[in-house]
Amino acid sequence: MNSQSISSENKRSARIALISVHGDPAVEIGAEEAGGQNVYVRQVGEALSRLGWQVDMFTRKSDAQKPERVKHRPGCQTIRLPAGPPKFVSRDEIFDCLPQFLEQLLTFQTQEGIHYSLVHTNYWLSGWVGMKLKQHQPMTQVHTYHSLGAVKYANVPHIPDIAATRLAVEKKCLESADCIVSTSPQEKVHMRSHLSTSGNIQVIPCGTDIERYGAISQAEARQHLGIPLEAKVVFYIGRFDPRKGIETLIRAIAQSQFREGDDLRLIIGGGSRPGEKDGQERDRIAGIVQTLGLNDQTSFPGRISSEALPFYYAAADVSVVPSHYEPFGLVAIESMASRTPVVVSDVGGLQFTVLPNETGLLVPPKDVTGFAQAIDRILADPHLSQQWGRAGRQRVEMIFSWQGVAQQLSQLYQQLMP
Repeated sequence: MNSQSISSENKRSARIALISVHGDPAVEIGAEEAGGQNVYVRQVGEALSRLGWQVDMFTRKSDAQKPERVKHRPGCQTIRLPAGPPKFVSRDEIFDCLPQFLEQLLTFQTQEGIHYSLVHTNYWLSGWVGMKLKQHQPMTQVHTYHSLGAVKYANVPHIPDIAATRLAVEKKCLESADCIVSTSPQEKVHMRSHLSTSGNIQVIPCGTDIERYGAISQAEARQHLGIPLEAKVVFYIGRFDPRKGIETLIRAIAQSQFREGDDLRLIIGGGSRPGEKDGQERDRIAGIVQTLGLNDQTSFPGRISSEALPFYYAAADVSVVPSHYEPFGLVAIESMASRTPVVVSDVGGLQFTVLPNETGLLVPPKDVTGFAQAIDRILADPHLSQQWGRAGRQRVEMIFSWQGVAQQLSQLYQQLMP
């Protein structure tokens, strides 16, 4: 073993921190504002620990009943720091909690006798914490945006009061962090056009669990879920948020050639518990379903557990991601890993993850007729569906496994750390 290898081993034995202020890595996916970022941080943390890193994942304590520490596996734990009220706070309202979060993180290091030589921050809120932390101690900061304010605000009717602060933080983070991890080439282009021409950007995609997804046949999945084999099943999973484009999907199903005379089923999975913020959007979506006469074809199973989700992907003939914007789109690669072809919006990272006419179809966002035609094309041709399903699985195995993502991040960390 040469000296460079020894140096690499020493670096990998170091303790690193992943910061995700508003996205708790230990929370159940599907909870309010819990989605792709939570999955990313949790899976990256666990995969890095398997490579020998000691990983502490920091988030804000948003529930007084939840434990302060959750150990996921040897070398990987979630630590919930008190910052602001111990209850859910919207990401647009959480900025005032960040100074206390920073103070608690510094106190934790002092009490534990730890110095993090590398911190990987996630989303702009955590990026602010990381930049402030660098003012208190020498360290390397890696940052992943997960979404860009400039792109988001171009696709929403109401811009929040925090917008100017967010845009300024995102620009400064790109210019000051040691490296930005972009999850797709398209996101990198957006960073350069909307934020700054300065800063170090490396493209490393998100991943998925190729053992969890893809191990169940469609027949097995449908038997488990009580879905007839002859049914034509369209599946959506995600938050209830206007930007997710669920209304476009519903209106597309209303135009489907299979609506009459076929057992067409639309499954809309996800959502929070009654009374939580996205309940209003769920009620609006349910109202559109009723107005269009789709109650008999549509089901809302609610929050789907991680154990049950592979069955839903496998049972579907097509999985739809109709978002107005997605920096990456984990649902697409989870579907592809399950050998289910996808119809997605032609935006952001989805342009990178999905190969048109090979693993699925891309449609302009909000294009109801385009989504209807794309969904029908797949439903009408089982042979094509199987062919694209196999190709999707192969693409995920080659590029989007969590193990491969963690290995790329590990190499990046070692290059950046002194």
